[in-house]
Amino acid sequence: MKKVTMVAVAMSAILFSFTSNAQSTWGIDKAHSKLGFTITHMGVSDVEGSFKVTDATITSATDDFNGATVELTADATSVNTDQEARDKHVKSDAFLDVAKFPAITFKSTSFKKVSANAYVVTGNLTLHGVTKPVTLNATLRQGVGMNKKPVAGFKISGTFNRKDFGVGTGFGSAMLSDEITLAANTEFDKM
Repeated sequence: MKKVTMVAVAMSAILFSFTSNAQSTWGIDKAHSKLGFTITHMGVSDVEGSFKVTDATITSATDDFNGATVELTADATSVNTDQEARDKHVKSDAFLDVAKFPAITFKSTSFKKVSANAYVVTGNLTLHGVTKPVTLNATLRQGVGMNKKPVAGFKISGTFNRKDFGVGTGFGSAMLSDEITLAANTEFDKM
């Protein structure tokens, strides 16, 4: 009997260690997430817009998300700058060419915790058919959703050069800033 108890205790310890280190997956709450951007027009005013996030997941082996991986897809055809004519122009082959490149994707290569709720996330952004590495800053907020399950929100910011992705190359810096600022707000539910 003593042997059986020892084996049971050992098996429980092994199973518990695997369970506590098991990866958890978090799915995007589309209703509470969007990918925003800002570009400067003629050096005078900032034009803001957004894309709908169609899919995103975070996989993490830790509760604090250090070392997590994230994949996000946004619908380039959903671009919204609050002006229909401008949206049509941004969708055209002069900028995003959404007929050829309907999706914007990001896949992380590193997700590092740098302070209590702050992270530096590096990964590959694919935009306009071009994939380049980018570095983003993320701030974590956590809570419990209405369904009583854990919820994680990330406020993400960063910049990239639009010309590196072949976006709007016919428009010089005097017309549109080369730098585009990303500002995403995302909410994830633990699955």
